[in-house]
Amino acid sequence: MSFSIENYFSDQPKDNIILFYKGNVDSDVINHVLDSVEEKMVAVNDNPKLRKKVYNVLVESLQNLFHHVDKVPDDFEEQVEKYGLLVVRKVGDGYKIVTGNFVQQENMEKLEEKIKRINRSSHEEIKELYKFILNHQRISAKGGGGLGLVDIARKTGNKLDYAFVQYNDSYSFFYLDILVTEEKEN
Repeated sequence: MSFSIENYFSDQPKDNIILFYKGNVDSDVINHVLDSVEEKMVAVNDNPKLRKKVYNVLVESLQNLFHHVDKVPDDFEEQVEKYGLLVVRKVGDGYKIVTGNFVQQENMEKLEEKIKRINRSSHEEIKELYKFILNHQRISAKGGGGLGLVDIARKTGNKLDYAFVQYNDSYSFFYLDILVTEEKEN
């Protein structure tokens, strides 16, 4: 089987990429990525409101990578504890944030159902779901109460675009494609 993480991006534009990272996701990487993206947005003089929204969604996306990645398949070329991918690209009046990580087949259905539920919801329903989770959910073993994807949808006002690319019988690689623009308010 020929699997390449970069294959997902082969049909997508390569211009305006301000950050591309793949490898181990740890606190040093997260801090470096956040600093780097913020510096680049300041350098191009982006609207402060857009910068803040991108930064907040990026924090949530990186926390998802840090806390919720499944272990790397035994036969994957890079044997690291928490493998993730991140691409940040300027698009029109906003940014695309794409994250990727391995997901075990047994966890895929639950993740997909969660995203479908979020995507079916109106902006008002997402706000209500966010409040409900904040007030009623217990913190999971991985450190969250299930707020991450809901918060991303709430902050962006956009649907979550995603794909699962099969790696082997036990794993898929999960891509989450997030559009962050100025127009929508949370």
